[in-house]
Order: sequence, then C-alpha cells, then structure tokens
Amino acid sequence: MKVRIGTRRSPLALAQAEEVAARLRGLGIEAELVPMVTSGDKGASPQTGPAGVKGLFVHEIVRALRGGDVDVAVHSAKDLPSEDPPGVVVAAVPERADPFDVLVTRKGDLEPGGRVGTSSLRRRAQLARARPGLSICELRGNVDTRLRKLAAGEVDGVILAAAGLARLGITPPQSIPLPLEDMVPAPGQGALAVQARAGDGVVIELLGRIDHAPSRTAFEAERAVMVALGGGCALPLGAYAERRAEGVRLLAVVARPDGTDLVWAQAEAETAEAVAEEVVRTLRAGGADAILAGVRASR
Repeated sequence: MKVRIGTRRSPLALAQAEEVAARLRGLGIEAELVPMVTSGDKGASPQTGPAGVKGLFVHEIVRALRGGDVDVAVHSAKDLPSEDPPGVVVAAVPERADPFDVLVTRKGDLEPGGRVGTSSLRRRAQLARARPGLSICELRGNVDTRLRKLAAGEVDGVILAAAGLARLGITPPQSIPLPLEDMVPAPGQGALAVQARAGDGVVIELLGRIDHAPSRTAFEAERAVMVALGGGCALPLGAYAERRAEGVRLLAVVARPDGTDLVWAQAEAETAEAVAEEVVRTLRAGGADAILAGVRASR
C-alpha cells in the first residue's frame, strides 16, 4: 500500500510530514510526500482566507485530501482551525514533541529595553507580563527568516517553539526555555494532526496505529478550550494539557496583548471534554470573553 501525504512546502512542514512518513514506513507502508503551496505561504490576508489566519495554512491541503489527490494531510496541530471541515477527521496525533516556547537571543539574557520580535498575540501578552522591561515588536516569517533577522541585529531576541527548532535540527547557542508559569503554549503546540477522509476506513485504521493516546487527549482538551472561546483566528490564548493516571490536567490563560490583564484557570477531570468545560467556565467568570471580544474588535 502507498500513502500520499499532503504537506506545505516549508522546511518545518516537510520535516513534520517526514516524521509521519517515517512512522508509516516503520509499519511497512510506502509513504510519499506531496508538497503544496498554501494561501498563507503566498502571503494572503487572514480576512480573505477560509477559517481566518489558521485556515490560510491548511485549506489547499484539505481540499486536495477531500478531492482524492492525497490520502493523508499533516499539519502542525496549532495551525488547525477550531473545527474540522466536513468529510475530514483527525485520524492520528502522534507522540507530541516539546510543547513549550524558547527565547532565543544574540547575546544571552536580555537587558531592560531589549527588543523581542514576535507576531503572536499570545506570546506578546505573556512576555509583556513576565518581562515588563522588554520592548516587544512585530516580527514575521518562518524560523529561518526570524533567526536571520535576529543575527542581523533587527531584534535582540525572538520567541520560537522548541518543537520547531528540534524538528529542523537547529540548536541556537543562546536559548532560554520559557517555563509554563511565564509562557503557556498555544493549543496543540508541539503536536501533529494527521487528517484523513472520513469515509476512508483503510487509511483511518492505518493511522490509528501511529496515534499516541496521551498526546491525542491533550490535543482534544486544548482544542476544546479554543472551540468554546471562539477560536479560529490568532488570539492571545494559551492552553496546555497532560493526561495523568488520575485524569486530565489542563491549564489555560487569556490575556490582553499588552499584558495588562490576564485570566487563567487550571483544573483536573476524568476526560478532555470535562476538564475543558471546567476551565472555560473559570476563564469566562474571570472576564475572558470581554478580553477576547476587545481583541477581535481591534483587528
């Protein structure tokens, strides 16, 4: 059997797809990567893309999957819109890589006033709260582009996902892991979401063999928070879940982009659905909906 894997053409996306391909080859399955260019890669505006900014990076690949041009689609789980499109399911979440963020600098720890680049409202908000003496500026581009801008002195530091660096085989000389108490990751960060057509039982059964139950549970809990709070565009929302022997533990935060107001919630329950419901109730009681409504209105 041969499985065609749809993926973006970026170095990181190809590395992620190859990770899935290697797992399938380990089962004796022939796997071929089918790289594609998405609207996000072409620089399309979030307002014109399906499902907002997240949909910009997945729409064409999902369309190819639904049309039968590929058998499987691989995405960074944090890039998925909050709901699956009709006819498509997440058939596997392989074992998750490091879900946390790192601060990469040119000269070690940053002095007050140091410029840190990020395009993420989540990272901006939490860094502003944890390190109020820093200057946070807009910085876009893939991992290589941002590291190049750092080396050129455009900024003094950048925040990157540890999993992305590891998958690209990059080990920056000056890298500071950001603890969970300072930087709650994006929902699904470090995890891969492997999609299949809902009616393709053969591929779904096959992908089930590379599914990692604890990683899937964490993904489902974190995604449920995003769905409940109206995710689907880039919001200052962080969520991190772990499956434990006694149940599922989930921490989530919502913050204003300038870091002036942050609401957080933590809970433990038997299922991903139950823990997400409890955390969302606490976030809403603390004013999360008002914070997110203000962010949406300003975009």
